[in-house]
Amino acid sequence: MKKLVFFLAISLFLSHHLFAQTKAESPNIFEKSYDYVNDFEKILTPSQVKSLSEFLKSNEAKTKNKILIVTTASITPYNDLNDYSLDLDKYLISKLNIDTTVLIVISKQLRQIQVQGVNKIRSKMSDQEMKDIISTYVVPELKKGDYYKGLQEGTSQIIKKLE
Repeated sequence: MKKLVFFLAISLFLSHHLFAQTKAESPNIFEKSYDYVNDFEKILTPSQVKSLSEFLKSNEAKTKNKILIVTTASITPYNDLNDYSLDLDKYLISKLNIDTTVLIVISKQLRQIQVQGVNKIRSKMSDQEMKDIISTYVVPELKKGDYYKGLQEGTSQIIKKLE
């Protein structure tokens, strides 16, 4: 009787293990649509998002350079904002056909900022110039808590360099 119970228990667990999924579908962590300003972390007011979006849109028409801003509270399953922003840039190009010149990813919660696409504009702006713009115009305002002003001034300086 003990052997019968043992074999039944083994067969139940074994059959469950054999039919279990071995590879889970990883959900898409990126949003389905993107605009010029994508405040998923809700650190800007609706009027600030609108104003910044209009500014970026009008300057894209002039300079032919698309700047996209994304705020996010979480980068899970990523451990590094750089990896997250690289994959987001690839996702925008491959899935949504959005080819950004500059992608700015910022996380208030993680206290990090990442700029992608610098290779596309290297003829007009060096890596060091981009770092200087971020450290001079964006970061001081972020430290004060004024995300709108930091993003506005930073994108203005980037646009000046791209003209």
